[in-house]
Amino acid sequence: MTQEGSSTRHRDFAGALKHAALAALVAFGLFSLLVGIRTDTGPGGALELSERFETLAVLVAVAFAGVFLREIVFSGGFVGAAYVPEAVRRFTARIVQFLGPGLLIFAAVAPIIFYDNRYLLDLSIQILTYVMLGWGLNIVVGLAGLLDLGYVAFYAVGAYSYALLAQSFGLSFWICLPLAGILAAFWGVLLGFPVLRLRGDYLAIVTLAFGEIIRLVLINWQSLTGGPNGISSIPRPSFFGLPFNSEEGGFAHTFGLEFSPTHRVVFLYYVILALALLTNAVTVRLRRLPIGRAWEALREDEIACRSLGINTTNTKLTAFAMGAMFGGFAGSFFATRQGFISPESFVFQESAMVLAIVVLGGMGSQIGVAIAATVMLGGFEFFREFQQYRMVVFGLAMVAIMIWRPRGLISTRTPSVFLKNEKPVDISLAREEGRG
Repeated sequence: MTQEGSSTRHRDFAGALKHAALAALVAFGLFSLLVGIRTDTGPGGALELSERFETLAVLVAVAFAGVFLREIVFSGGFVGAAYVPEAVRRFTARIVQFLGPGLLIFAAVAPIIFYDNRYLLDLSIQILTYVMLGWGLNIVVGLAGLLDLGYVAFYAVGAYSYALLAQSFGLSFWICLPLAGILAAFWGVLLGFPVLRLRGDYLAIVTLAFGEIIRLVLINWQSLTGGPNGISSIPRPSFFGLPFNSEEGGFAHTFGLEFSPTHRVVFLYYVILALALLTNAVTVRLRRLPIGRAWEALREDEIACRSLGINTTNTKLTAFAMGAMFGGFAGSFFATRQGFISPESFVFQESAMVLAIVVLGGMGSQIGVAIAATVMLGGFEFFREFQQYRMVVFGLAMVAIMIWRPRGLISTRTPSVFLKNEKPVDISLAREEGRG
């Protein structure tokens, strides 16, 4: 190794130590009062303080080690990203290519594998619900580039539409499902009209306000929505008219099976899996149509989009309507699965969760959204026992992904339009003619 290379490595190492020490100092300042000192109520009602310096030291050490490794590994140090072999990159790309079919096969057989584990089945249904919500929001945010912070409003419209239609008119789930989606799409168009001339932060504020307005209407319109008490005894779906009960004429009795409450759970799993796959298929198909290309053109540059003669008004309205429709489908499924809904289920945190899934997965990437939903919800459940550190770990994970994968977990996706066969270019077309 030359003397110049040795000095460069020494400077990189010293700089990494400097940045790591600074990060550790900042972590100490942030966590010293939040984690290092805990307040509890004593036996007499007085406030008591307890120290947790060991936990504080661990967090500071994690911050130091994380920044140090980032500077060394990913900033041109010992193992820079530029030194990754081409074979490794191709192998990674091939894994991503087969990841989608592999996840689909696993999702299809998951109820068979985890049939006796009710907890994992319920968690899988929840993950698929958020995957469907993420794919619906991906139309608005990932394809059209419209920042929507009130997506939970369409989720709520779908849930309440199904509950009210099923209870008031006695309609089945399969009839209420498309009606809930249509009503949610109608509200998506209503939201789209006021925000046609807005973009960026202003658009985010208006959509956030829309979500809060819907929630407050649900709370205060007690004669229709039940107010804070919500709506209970929502009808459950049936298998072509066969209810999932132990009575004669039920699903188990008709097919000669021993009655089990798991039958309904497995049926709901396949229902939300079918709805999620329908959302994915429609989204992929729309991307290849002119409206999908118009969404992507709007996302890249609205002024250039208008100069090409694209009607940006219709483009924005269709994006909001399509995304809202799939949110309404997911909301109707949520209502029939829970059997009870209330405004507390549709707070801003739900919109933030779905948006985080889209951003972390990779905006415009379908497989990335599915992976992000699985990792985020599965991670929440994994750290359920560590209530006081749950959000800390979640925040650190999001920061790490934004540092190392700023474009999301899956930053690449298949182009909407591409040539199936490569056409060779004659070298004479690229030769530069000499000047006389």
